[in-house]
Amino acid sequence: MRLSALFLRIGVFVFAALISALAARATVSVVEDRSAVSVRETLLDRGYDWASVIADGLQVILEGQAPTEAARFRAISAAGGIVDASRVIDNMSVLESGNITAPNFVIEILRNDSGVSLIGLIPTATDRENLATRITALAKGQPVIDLLESADYPVPDTWRPALNYALRALEMLPRSKISVSADRVAVQAISDSAAEKSRLETALARNAPDGVRLAITITAPRPVISPFIIRFSKDEAGVRFDACAVDSPEAEREILTAAINAGFANKSNCVQALGVPSRTWSTAVVRSIDAINALGGGTFTISDTDISLSALEGTDQATFDRIVGELENALPDVFALAAELPAPPTPGAVGPPQFSATLSPEGAVQLRGRVPDDLVNMTVENFAMAKFGRANVTMGTRVVDELPTGWSMRLLAGIEALSGLSNGSVVVEPDLITVKGNTGNPSAQADITRMLIDKLGPSEKIEIDVTYVKQLDPIAGLPTPEECVAQIDTVTEARKILFDPGSASITVDTQPVVDDIAELLKKCPNLRIQIAGYTDSQGGEEMNQQLSQKRAEAVLDALRVRRVPVSSFEAIGFGEADPIATNDTEDGREANRRIEFSLIVPEAIPAEPTTLEAVEAAPSE
Repeated sequence: MRLSALFLRIGVFVFAALISALAARATVSVVEDRSAVSVRETLLDRGYDWASVIADGLQVILEGQAPTEAARFRAISAAGGIVDASRVIDNMSVLESGNITAPNFVIEILRNDSGVSLIGLIPTATDRENLATRITALAKGQPVIDLLESADYPVPDTWRPALNYALRALEMLPRSKISVSADRVAVQAISDSAAEKSRLETALARNAPDGVRLAITITAPRPVISPFIIRFSKDEAGVRFDACAVDSPEAEREILTAAINAGFANKSNCVQALGVPSRTWSTAVVRSIDAINALGGGTFTISDTDISLSALEGTDQATFDRIVGELENALPDVFALAAELPAPPTPGAVGPPQFSATLSPEGAVQLRGRVPDDLVNMTVENFAMAKFGRANVTMGTRVVDELPTGWSMRLLAGIEALSGLSNGSVVVEPDLITVKGNTGNPSAQADITRMLIDKLGPSEKIEIDVTYVKQLDPIAGLPTPEECVAQIDTVTEARKILFDPGSASITVDTQPVVDDIAELLKKCPNLRIQIAGYTDSQGGEEMNQQLSQKRAEAVLDALRVRRVPVSSFEAIGFGEADPIATNDTEDGREANRRIEFSLIVPEAIPAEPTTLEAVEAAPSE
């Protein structure tokens, strides 16, 4: 009896243990399934469909091939957010980088008075230390913030030329934002003036690397114009603006729309500037253009708030009175209108007194015509000499009584107008000043008009026919760097730079050659020039190298004395290397003793590590 009870108890315990084991196995299975399902769903939701999930007890095993190391890490983190991170087992691999599309390497560079900052992605092959050194030098002691990341992918062929160009542009532009990618460089910058803006745009366009697109936007501060002037004409010569100043793009659009309706078909020459006398400026201009159009032609000038309107000769008086009256009532209150209907000339009248000034392309000035007295004649002569040089002025004036009032001021204003031309003429008559000629200043016509109106008043009748000639523009007409070196080669082709035997002293006979080279280089700013010295093979190799170095430096010093900016030049002696003729004859040795000028061209940066060494040595043009 006792034995049966014992077996019964043992059986109960065994049965309970079996039930507990089955329950535990069922619980583990449920936990495994739920963990695997939850992790799998999370990975799929986040786009990691390349990962598979296997549950083994309480452990969750991740398998599959991640596209990147970062994606693998994010998948592990996502799984660790569902189950305990210690339960996540990583059995994933990463796809070989050679099978992955390379990312777009991009750098955003910002430079201003607070320093330089860089952000973006660059190739791992980039020598970060050298890049930082170059940027630090550009910052000139200001802070440099480097937020660049790197990726180990093949370097695009055009990446290094683009980066090289961007660094050179950054050196030229103290207030700029430059975006660099392998196929495009976008430059946004602020210049100090319109002239500086034009110079920078020309320099940046000339140095564009092959295969890289450029987007250059340089802004200049608006000039302050006083008086604020617009002069508009419609006559047999066409419809034109002799001068045009506006305060905003919106005002320019309104004015051009009215001008187009009146027949204007040229490109706008309006200057956006500060100094507008009234917020209703564009309204007054549009009303005046409409009036000229309704009259069938004429000229109006607005100088600040004074408006002078002149109709064409022969305009009907009633029409003139009606349109002028409508304009007076339509103008904003601040503007004052003075209108004139020219009377036809009296038959048989004697021609008006006249004064003319002509300027030749060579700079010679001839003054002809009538002056009121000797004092005015001397004043006119001295003023012309101050503008054009004493030796360039020839006087042919004649003192005549009874000249119109204000004649002297008109003569001086005409000479000043002539000084704004490269060549041309000015004719002064009692009721008209005519200016014709060529100029290298694209805004010369507006500048001359503004000056004449400022000195003689808005009612002055002016005819200006000034042609912009690009070759006369001191900036746009500059030769390219290659043209500059070609011109130097032409100068030195027949005349060599010679030195005293065995020394680095330039001979007296050679000084004119150096003078000519200096004059050429003064017309070619922002060049990186190498002055290379060579010798023949006579003498020791080391001695020849030292002599060639001294001779190259002597040429550099001679150019510096002639006020050529040589801070970007390099003088290098190559000794007897690279002969261009045989050293076995006297003529050959003479040919090998030479000075050569060449452009320093930015070197391509090699693909191996420390690849920014070429960028560090790149020229700043």
